[in-house]
Amino acid sequence: MKTLGGVKGFHDIVPPESERFTALEHRLRDVLRSYNYDEIRVPVAERTELFARSLGETTDIVEKEMYTFDDRDGTSLTLRPEGTASVVRAAIDAGLAQRERVAKLYYMGPMFRRERPQKGRSRQFHQVGAELIGRDDPTADAETVTLFADCLAAAGVPSSRIVLNSLGDAECRPAYRAALAAYGETHRAELCENCRQRLTRNPLRLLDCKEEGCRRAMAGAPLVTDHLCPACRTHFDEVQALLRATGVAFEINPRLVRGLDYYVRTAFEAVASNLGAQNAVGGGGRYDGLVEALGGPPLAGIGFAVGVERLLLAADTAAPEARAEICVIPLSDAAAAPAFQLAHRLRAAGARCELEAAGRSVKSAMRRADKLGVHFALLIGDDELRERRATVRDMRQQRDHRCALALDTDGGAARALLASLAAAASGASDATKGATGV
Repeated sequence: MKTLGGVKGFHDIVPPESERFTALEHRLRDVLRSYNYDEIRVPVAERTELFARSLGETTDIVEKEMYTFDDRDGTSLTLRPEGTASVVRAAIDAGLAQRERVAKLYYMGPMFRRERPQKGRSRQFHQVGAELIGRDDPTADAETVTLFADCLAAAGVPSSRIVLNSLGDAECRPAYRAALAAYGETHRAELCENCRQRLTRNPLRLLDCKEEGCRRAMAGAPLVTDHLCPACRTHFDEVQALLRATGVAFEINPRLVRGLDYYVRTAFEAVASNLGAQNAVGGGGRYDGLVEALGGPPLAGIGFAVGVERLLLAADTAAPEARAEICVIPLSDAAAAPAFQLAHRLRAAGARCELEAAGRSVKSAMRRADKLGVHFALLIGDDELRERRATVRDMRQQRDHRCALALDTDGGAARALLASLAAAASGASDATKGATGV
C-alpha cells in the first residue's frame, strides 16, 4: 500500500533534529526565566476576529495566509499565525495584567501560515516569544531588546544583527502616512499591484515589499524618523542610550517596518548573514493600543518572537548527542524481571537507560549496545542472579566490573550504582566494587 506522506509545508521533526529543538527551547527558557517571565500556553485555534482585529485586515497574513475554517456551530476559527494576539487575549481573559498592572509572559509552540514553503519558511513553524504588558517607559523597551539579544546569544547566533526603528504613534504617524502615500502616488506606475492597493489602505507596507521594482521605487521615500513628534523622539533616544550603556549592539534602520498593524514606536528585528533571502530570525516591537483594541484596559505592551527553525538554521550547530548511558541486558528468562526492576530504578535515579529483551545471545545484545553508543552494559544472567552481582561492561574502555544489583525499594542502591559507574567512567578501575545492593 502506498504511504500517505505528510502535508506540504508541514514537517516532521525527528531525532536527532528533535534534540536540537529541545536543547534550544531549554536554553531560551532559562534566559526568559532570568528576566522573571512566566510561561503561558495558549490554544492553537482562536476566533478569526481576534487576528483580523489585532493584525489588521489589510496585512498579508489576514488577507492571504491564515488557515481559517468554520466550526460546526458556524463560528469562524483560525489556526494562530502568530502568538502576541493570543497571549494578549488570554491575559485579558485571566485578568493577569489587571491584577498586577504588569504581566511578563513567554510562550513556545507552533504557528500556521499558508506561505510558499522554502528554506527557513514552512506552513507550520515554531516560535518562542515574550510579551511585557503594562509598561510604556523606555526602560521596558530597552530591557525587551536586551532580552531579545540574550536569546539570540543563547541560541548560538552571534553573527545576527539587531536593527532598530521607531514607527511613531497616533500623534505623529498620520502625517508620515500621508507623506508616504503622496510619495508612492508619484511612483504608482513602478509599484506592484499589491502596493498600489496599499497606497490608500496601508502605505507603511510600501516599505516592506520584497518586489525589486517596489524597492527601487521606494528608495527615496520619506523616513519615519524625520516625522517623529517630540515625545516619540525622546522615547527613541532614551531607548538607544540605555542599549548603548548596556553594550547591546544595534543599528538604526529608518526603513524598518513590521508587517502587523498593531506596532507603534519601537520596532526591531534580527537578521542573520547565512540565511539568504529569508534572513530574519525574529523581531518585535511596541503595541500600546492592542490590549484596549481587544477589549482590555488601556495598557501598553511590547514583545518579540523568534523562529525556532530560523535560529537553528542560523546557528548551524550539530545535534547534541542524545544516547542511552546504560543498557540493561537480561541473559535468561529468569533474569527478565530483575532486569526490568533494575532498569526502572536506574531511570528513577536519573539515568537514560535502555532495556533489552530477554533471551538474546550475548553477542547480538552487545552488538546492539555498541550501536546505541552506551557507556555501560549491565549483563544479568543466572550466575549474576545467584551472586546478586551484575556484570558491568565498560563499552569504551572494554573492561568488566562486578557490582551488586540495585533492586532496593527506595532507589538508594540505584543511585549508588550510578555514582560508581560515573567514577568508573572517570578512570577509577575498581570504582564499582563498593556499590551497594540487596
